[in-house]
Amino acid sequence: MTIYRPKYISFDCYGTLTNFRMAEMAREIFPDRVPADRMEAFVKDFAGYRLDEVLGAWKPYHEVVHNSIERTCKRWRVEFRPEEALRVYQSIPTWGPHPDVPDGLGRIADKIPLVILSNAMNEQIHDNVRLLGARFHAVYTAEQAQAYKPRSQAFEYMFDQLGCDPKDIMHVSSSFRYDQQPASDLGIGVRVFVGRGHEPSSPFYRDVEIPHIGCLPAVVGL
Repeated sequence: MTIYRPKYISFDCYGTLTNFRMAEMAREIFPDRVPADRMEAFVKDFAGYRLDEVLGAWKPYHEVVHNSIERTCKRWRVEFRPEEALRVYQSIPTWGPHPDVPDGLGRIADKIPLVILSNAMNEQIHDNVRLLGARFHAVYTAEQAQAYKPRSQAFEYMFDQLGCDPKDIMHVSSSFRYDQQPASDLGIGVRVFVGRGHEPSSPFYRDVEIPHIGCLPAVVGL
């Protein structure tokens, strides 16, 4: 394996580090309105609308969640209940990491500065980061950048704050749509894809693929 030693390692948080429970929440909330044999299609539509909601001008993430659930319900012709969207949003700060994350990050954190770039609100992200069990050099949110990934503005905010060139960064994510494609377009030095299973692999937008964060220390020679 080729060994990379970037100046910074940046991470997507939700899905890559934190166990992103949006699909699980939908399965918990909607079994009374969506048949079991159709639930995965409902979950897929919910994910698609979340992506669509973040492509325009920035808005608070509670609106992203509310709108994406409402649009999914409209498409499926099922009842939308605003209190359920609020329940999903308010649960996000309680979500903890994938089991492989704390040890994997812990072996790197004192060697290479770790950074998070997340589609999050300031009020949410720090609870999730504390649960990761590792020290981060910086945590940047979509609220600070006034743009969500995959918009370039979100990444450019991170570059400006760090005062570095994109080629100095290794970006780690389990999403091609939100992270790997824009990271490639912007010339980020190394792109590591974590195969969590919620998006398929693509050799065109990643330099390295690993199954979990426990493998990341080997990528940087640790």
